[in-house]
Amino acid sequence: MTREEVEATALALPAVTKVVQWGGADVYKVGGKVFAICGLAGGLSFKVTEIGFMVLTDDGPGRQAPYLAKGSWVVVDLEDLQADEVVGWLTTSHELIAGKLTRKLRAELGLA
Repeated sequence: MTREEVEATALALPAVTKVVQWGGADVYKVGGKVFAICGLAGGLSFKVTEIGFMVLTDDGPGRQAPYLAKGSWVVVDLEDLQADEVVGWLTTSHELIAGKLTRKLRAELGLA
């Protein structure tokens, strides 16, 4: 999967913004909070549930994301990405991060 395809998938989610930071990585945010990073550590980094973290890092294509593993973040190499999996992973990451936003901000972003 290419960075452009990841971008299209991420930007299709509600209230998403993209910035380029940290040495040229594409950083996707909801409500100002990062939910996915593409291009850092050679892949796509995203937040997962604790169970998702174990599944992706023990038996799946993922590994602990550098500097973010404590918060249940994984990284999957771009060449290992399948489009249908990326949609699910990014949707879940988006929901996990959006769920931590204040009720007021979620309402303002149309996420409530």
